[in-house]
Amino acid sequence: MTNPAVYRVAARGRGTYRTISDAVAAVPAGAAVTVAPGEYPENVRLERRVVLVPEQGPGTVVIRPSQGPALSVAAPDCAVRQLTLHGADPAQALVRVEDAAGLVLEDCALTHGRVEVLGRPDGADQDAGGDAPDADAGALDALRGDLAADLVEDLRDPTTGGVLVWRRTRLHGARHAALHVSGDARARIEDGTIDAVDGIGVVLSGTARVVADGLRITASSGSALRSRGASRLAVRDARLIRPGRNGLLAQDRSQVVLDDCRIEGAAATGVQAEHEARVDLTGCRVVAAGGSALASGGAARLTAHDCRVVSPAANGALALGDSALRMADCSVSGSGFSALHLGERAHGTFTGCRVSGTDEHALAVVDEARAHAADTTLGGAAMCGVQVAMGGAAVLKGCRVDGGDSGVRLLSAEESELSETTVTGQRRTGVELGPGARARLTGTRIADVGSAGVTVATGARLRMDGGGVFRAGGTALVLWKDTDCQVSGVRIDTTGKNGILVGEDAGGTFEYCDVRGSTFPALHIGERADPLFRGCRIFDCAQDVGTAEGAAAVFEDCAAHRVETAVLPSVAGPGAGAPGRPGAAGAPVAAPGGGDGEGGEASDEAELADEGAPEEEPETLDDLLTELGELVGLERVKSDVGGMVKLMQTVRRRREAGLPAPPLSRHLVFAGNPGTGKTTVARLYGRLLKALGLLAVGHLVEVDRSALVGEYVGHTGPKTIEAFNRARGGVLFIDEAYSLAPAVAGNDFGTEAIATLVKLMEDQRDEVVVIAAGYPDDMDRFIGSNPGLSSRFSRTLLFEDYTSDELVHIVEHHAERHAYRLSEDARRALSGHFASIPRNVRFGNGRTARQVFQEMTERQAMRVSELTSPDADALMRLSEHDMPDRAPAP
Repeated sequence: MTNPAVYRVAARGRGTYRTISDAVAAVPAGAAVTVAPGEYPENVRLERRVVLVPEQGPGTVVIRPSQGPALSVAAPDCAVRQLTLHGADPAQALVRVEDAAGLVLEDCALTHGRVEVLGRPDGADQDAGGDAPDADAGALDALRGDLAADLVEDLRDPTTGGVLVWRRTRLHGARHAALHVSGDARARIEDGTIDAVDGIGVVLSGTARVVADGLRITASSGSALRSRGASRLAVRDARLIRPGRNGLLAQDRSQVVLDDCRIEGAAATGVQAEHEARVDLTGCRVVAAGGSALASGGAARLTAHDCRVVSPAANGALALGDSALRMADCSVSGSGFSALHLGERAHGTFTGCRVSGTDEHALAVVDEARAHAADTTLGGAAMCGVQVAMGGAAVLKGCRVDGGDSGVRLLSAEESELSETTVTGQRRTGVELGPGARARLTGTRIADVGSAGVTVATGARLRMDGGGVFRAGGTALVLWKDTDCQVSGVRIDTTGKNGILVGEDAGGTFEYCDVRGSTFPALHIGERADPLFRGCRIFDCAQDVGTAEGAAAVFEDCAAHRVETAVLPSVAGPGAGAPGRPGAAGAPVAAPGGGDGEGGEASDEAELADEGAPEEEPETLDDLLTELGELVGLERVKSDVGGMVKLMQTVRRRREAGLPAPPLSRHLVFAGNPGTGKTTVARLYGRLLKALGLLAVGHLVEVDRSALVGEYVGHTGPKTIEAFNRARGGVLFIDEAYSLAPAVAGNDFGTEAIATLVKLMEDQRDEVVVIAAGYPDDMDRFIGSNPGLSSRFSRTLLFEDYTSDELVHIVEHHAERHAYRLSEDARRALSGHFASIPRNVRFGNGRTARQVFQEMTERQAMRVSELTSPDADALMRLSEHDMPDRAPAP
C-alpha cells in the first residue's frame, strides 16, 4: 500500500502553494498537506478528502480569517491536526462540518468562535429510528454502548449528517455555543476542553447524537450541556465546572446518559430534565449547585445510580409535573432546602439511598406526588425527616429516619405507609398524623425521641401493627378526638409520661400490646373516651390506668405485672411473654371515672422517639454464626470473624472467672471494593458482640466523611463526638474512611476528625466498636495518617471480589427471596455474563448482581406480558431470554 502524496504550503519555495486554500483546491483526494509556520488570513474549505498538518508541530500555524469560518468541511474523511484556528467573531462559526461531511479535529487549538456540525433538518423533532424515547432500559443501554463507537466508518462514508471526531482539542472563547450538533449529525469528543464560553458548552438538536469521553467544560455562562429535540447524548468522565446555568439541561424528547461525571458549582441546577427527556446518571457527583442538584419536570424521567449530591443551595433532588425520579445507592448531603422534594404529580423511588444534613426536610412529598423509599436513611434534617402534605403519599420500607425536629409528619388524607422502618433521635415527635391524615405502620420502631412517639390528631386514621416506641421523652402514643385507630402487637418501653393517652371523646382498639416503665400511668383515658384494650399487659409502672370523668374504656383479658397501683388484674411473676398473647384471662373491665392520670400534662405538644430495644428473644451465638456461614463467598472473612469470636469467648470466660482480660482491640479495618458485603458483615459483627455480652445493643451506625467533618473551625469535633455517641453500645461503621486523610496534604478538617476518633476509641473502648471501611490501597494511607490509628486498628479483614459463580448464587438468592426461579440455561448464561464483566474500579460486585437480577425481572415481565394465560411456572421462571444484552461498559 502506497503512502498518500504530500503537498506543501509556504510563503516561498519552489513547488509549494502560497495559501492553504490554493493547496486543498488543487491536490487530489487523499492527499496530505503540510503547512509551513506562519499566520494565514484565509477561509479554508475542504471539498475533497485531505489531511492538514503543520510542518513544525503544534502552535506554529494559525489560520485567522477576517470574517467567516476559518475551516469549512464539505467532504468525508478529512483531518486537521495540530493547527490553531482563530475566528473573527466569537458569535460566528469557527469550524463548520456540513451535511454528509466528516472531520477529525486532533490536537488543535480553537479560539474566538464555535464549532458547528450540520445534518439534515428534516426529522429534527422526530425520535431516532422512529421509536419514542420512552427510556426503557434497552434504549439507554444502547445509548451507553455508543461510548464504545469510534465513528471511523461514518467519517469515511457518512450516510446521514455531518460527522466530527474531536480529539485532544481545546476551544476557548466562543459565544452562544462552543459546539452545536444539529439535524442528524454526529460527533465524538475524546479528551476535549471547552472554556470561557459566553453561552452553552455543547448543544444538540434534532436527532443529533454526541458521545463524549473525557470532556472538560469550564466557566460557560449558560448550561455546560444542552440536549433538545430527539437528540441523544452519552458522556463519560466529564468535568463540568462552574457553568453559569445548568450542568446538563435535557429537553423535549432527548435522551442523555452520564457516567462517572462531576458537575461542580453550577449556578442553577446540576442536572435538569424537562418535557419528555430521559436522563440516566451512574457514578456521578454533583457538588455545590446554586439551585437544586437534580431536577425533573414535565413528563421527564431522571434516574441516578451510585451518585453523590453535595451541598446544593436548594434541593438535592426535585421532581415536579408528571415526572419520575428514581435514585438507587445515592447520597445527598448538605442541602439548603429539602434534600428530596416531590411535588405536583411526580413520582419518586429511592432505594439504598442516604440523606444527611438538610436545612429543611430530608424528604418532602406535596400536592399529588408519590414517594417510595426502601433501605434508605433519611437523617440530619433541621425540620422533619419526612413530611407528606396536601394530597401526597409516601411508602417507606426498611428505612431509617434519623434526627430532625420531627421524624415523620403526615398531613395528607392519602394513606402513607411505614414498614419495618426505624424513626429515631428526633427532638420532638417521632410520627405525627395531622388532622384527617391516614397512615399504616407495620413493624415500625420509634426510639429516643424528645417528646411523643406517635401523635394522632383529630379525624386522623392510624393502623399500627407490630413494632413499638422506646425511650420517648413524652407519651408513646397520643390519640385525639374522632380518631380511627387500630393498634396491635405494639411494645412501649420507658416513657417520660404515659404509655398510651386516649384524649377526650376519642376511641380506638388496642390488641395484645405491652407497656413497660412509664413515668405517668401507663394508660390515660380522657373524658368520654371509649377505647377497647384486649390482651394488653402493663409492666413495671407505678400505676396502670388513669381515667378522667366519664371515661368508658373496656378491658378484655388485660393484666398488670409488678404495678404498684393496679386497676387491671394483677399477675405475680416476671410476665415476660411477647405481645400477641393475652396477659391474663378474665371478664371485661370498665375503668372507673375520675382517676388521677396525668393526661393534661401529657397532652402538651407531642414529640418523637427513635429506634429502641424491645424485649425480644436474644439472638444466640450459634444462630448468628450460621447466618454468617450462609453468606455467599467471603470464605476468608468468615474464617477471620469465626476466629475472633473464639478469642472473645475466651476473654468473656476469663472475666467471668475473675481473671484479667488480655489486651484485645475489637476495632477493625474492612478493606475491599464496593459491593463485597462489608456493611452486611459489620452489622453481623455487632450482633455477634452483643450475643457475646461485649456490646450492650449491637446496633450499627453508618457514617461517612460528611457526618464527621465540619465546615469551619471548631465544628468537626462536636460532629464526630455526636456520631460516636449515637453508636454507644454498638458499632460505628465509617464508610470510605480514607476520605478523612486526603492524598494531598493540606489544611483539612479530616485530620481533626481522626484525632477525635483516636481519643474516643481509647476513652470508650468498651462501649463502641469502630470499623473503618474502604478500598485496600486507600485504607493503608488512612491507617498511616495518624500514629494512634495503627495501634487501635490492629486487624484488617480483606473482602475479595466475588467470583462469577458467587455472583450467580447472589442472583439466585434475590430470586428465591422474590419468588422467582432460575432455569439451568439462565444459570449458565449468568456465569458467562459475569465472567465477561471487567473487574475494574466500576465493578459493583454484589450490587452488580442485584442490578442484573432487577433487569432480568423487568425483561421477564415484558416477555410474559405477551403470553395469553401464563401459569405460575411462567411467572416465576427467569430464563436465558431475560439476560441483559451485554456486560456493563468498563
